[in-house]
This record gives sequence, C-alpha cells and structure tokens, in this order.
Amino acid sequence: MSNILPENYGFVFGGLFSTVVANFYLVINVIKARKKYGIEYPTLYADKSHIDGKVCKDEDDLLAYNSAQRAHQNTVENMATIQLFGAVNGLLFPRFSAGCLFTYAIGRVLYGQGYVSGGPKGRMVGGIVSHLGDFPLFLCSLYSAATCAGYV
Repeated sequence: MSNILPENYGFVFGGLFSTVVANFYLVINVIKARKKYGIEYPTLYADKSHIDGKVCKDEDDLLAYNSAQRAHQNTVENMATIQLFGAVNGLLFPRFSAGCLFTYAIGRVLYGQGYVSGGPKGRMVGGIVSHLGDFPLFLCSLYSAATCAGYV
C-alpha cells in the first residue's frame, strides 16, 4: 500500500471513520427519540397527528423528536461530500484532510447534542465547529484542483 497511497494517508482513514462514528451517534439519538415518543417507521418527521396524549403528549415532544431527526438528516445530506473531499484532498494533504474530517465529526456530535437538548437554537455551536472542518476542505478542493492542473 505504501506505493499506492501517500505517507500518512492512514490518518485520512481515521478521519473518515470518525465521520461514521458521528453518524452512528446521531442514528442512536433518532432511535431513542422514536422509542420515547412512539414515532413508528417509516415516518421521517412527526406532525400533530402523532400526538396521542400518552407517549407523544404535545408539540414539545414533536419538536424533540424532529430535532433529533433533523440533526441526523442534515448530517446525512452533507456526509458524502465531506467524505469525498476528505479522501481526495487527503491524496495531497493527508494530515490536513484528516484534521478537517475529525473536526467535522466532532462538530456533528456537538450539533446533534445541541439540537436534541436545545432544539434548533441549540445546534449553533456544533454547526460552527462542523464548518471549521468542512469549509477548509471545500477551499482545499479548489487549491488541489489548481495544483493538479498546474496553476499552483
């Protein structure tokens, strides 16, 4: 493998794995919320029809479930792009890419914790930390493209 991948690329694998762990954490949050509020599959987001007065008592319960679900869904919406950019940029900048992936993963966990505990406003800190990982990867992709095209 040392002839195929650059030195330190193992860190990229670690960063990619950290994003999977973060996603598992968010999945567990949704599973717990489904059980707690009685939201059955295949329902993605709960609405007023799910209020039964017993398990799902009111709109606060709907918000709690939907917050857990939205934190996970938002992560899934962006995960492929982040992982792809991390893997590809890692070919040129493995430690940098790995650091961005780890930062993104930590941000996603914080995002999920904040969303579940504080609703939509609680997600802000995790969102900022996530962007400290994903924005640099986006910019690195532009730099990598320019480098590979011979402009840098």
